[in-house]
Amino acid sequence: MKLLVRNLSRATTEQDLRTLFAAHGKVTTCNLVLDKETGLSKGFAFVEMPNDIESRGAIKALNQTSVDKSKIRVKYADE
Repeated sequence: MKLLVRNLSRATTEQDLRTLFAAHGKVTTCNLVLDKETGLSKGFAFVEMPNDIESRGAIKALNQTSVDKSKIRVKYADE
């Protein structure tokens, strides 16, 4: 399942996200969206987890939690 992670701190890296979500199951991809001109994070990312039960658990556990001093929002990405 593809998850959308929003309201990320500019300091949060792809590796930080991969580690955060891997605690809840297998992560197949993690893509932090970067600004093409500055190379800085745009504050959101996509994380793919192949197991539906694990992805639901990650949403429940991580949505509205604080990561790098930002309260993140996690939900299923619209396909």
